[in-house]
Amino acid sequence: MTDLIGKRINILDKGWIELVDLMPHPNTGVSGDLAIVNAARTSFLGESKGDDKDKRLLFYLLKHRHTSPFEMVEFKFRAHAPLVTWWQWVRHRTWSANAQSGRYTEFEENDFYVPDVWRRQAKDNKQASEGEIEKADDQYLTEQLLKHYDVSYALYQDAINRGVAREQARLFLPGFSVYYTWVMKVDAHNLMHFLRLRMAQDAQYEIRVYAQAIYDHFFKPALPWTAEAFENFILSDEG
Repeated sequence: MTDLIGKRINILDKGWIELVDLMPHPNTGVSGDLAIVNAARTSFLGESKGDDKDKRLLFYLLKHRHTSPFEMVEFKFRAHAPLVTWWQWVRHRTWSANAQSGRYTEFEENDFYVPDVWRRQAKDNKQASEGEIEKADDQYLTEQLLKHYDVSYALYQDAINRGVAREQARLFLPGFSVYYTWVMKVDAHNLMHFLRLRMAQDAQYEIRVYAQAIYDHFFKPALPWTAEAFENFILSDEG
């Protein structure tokens, strides 16, 4: 488990997410699944009644929505994502978060999100997309977006060079596409709620890929029993 701490997964064109810390820390020798079971028993860390009984109890807890023991496990991440992703993320107010500030640090050139494909607006869902734009239009839109980024960043840098405060100069930047770095912490119970919503097929793609990376590369390896129960009793209900 110690190899999970510091592991980084690349996402989108320039984004990434890494696990900064985990509680209980792998060095304690207590797995996250066992910490959940022990919390349910109100016992001391390290106690176990054997894998079979421990796993059965954990499955019982999640199946019957006894969720407070799952709050005893915490994940801390650092992520680099475009604002269009963070706009979705911060709606989950159960995360503790601290973001990069454009008032203190200058933004980097070319640190803007460029989508691989352009999606069509869904006909029956005002907040969703479906299918892809035709290839010729796709290429044209990407070219126009890159031109927009070049002009915007040049205006931003010119304002900086003229002595304009960073907090105002950033007004020249394309807001939804600029990449920010955040540090975030969440417990396993609230993380499962986030994953259930943001891994769903109707979630916006730009946050769905981050949620899927968290689940595949961090949550599932750190909490294999919990992940199995999550798939059996939470995700299966969505179907």
